[in-house]
Amino acid sequence: MNELTQEFQGLWRYVERVRKEIAGMYKPADDDHKINSMGEQLDAIVTATEEASNTIMNAMERSDNAVAKLRHVITDPAQLALLDEITGSSNDVFEACAFQDITGQRINKVVKSITFVEQRISALAEIWGKGELEKVEVEPEKEKTENEKLLNGPQLAGQGLSQNDIDSLFD
Repeated sequence: MNELTQEFQGLWRYVERVRKEIAGMYKPADDDHKINSMGEQLDAIVTATEEASNTIMNAMERSDNAVAKLRHVITDPAQLALLDEITGSSNDVFEACAFQDITGQRINKVVKSITFVEQRISALAEIWGKGELEKVEVEPEKEKTENEKLLNGPQLAGQGLSQNDIDSLFD
């Protein structure tokens, strides 16, 4: 009987540990570790890199147009060689901006994996009972420093302060 009691107590400790782990993923003590916002953060990365790539490519296109106009008025071979160099550099920038599409595809794969994990965590939370998990005290892995407590960015679209809000502080 004593051996059965020890086995039962060991199993109980294991189940309690699993419950705390599930609660920690379901409602983390630190907002920086919320799994349900990871997909949104990665989507924001894809959007930001896409916007940056588009801005760069538009600027390079304008530069290429200016180079094309200069070609019609320049006859000096040395200056034409410089225009060729500028065009070559522009093409390098266009090629480099192609990284965004590949990056977006890779991040989308990661988002799908995170979504799968999130669904599994939600299923475990349902099995255990969300009300029960809310009762579990979840402690942060480490205490944040004062400086870390001040860090809140970058924010997702529609969250936090807008650039206009920040600008108004200086008016």
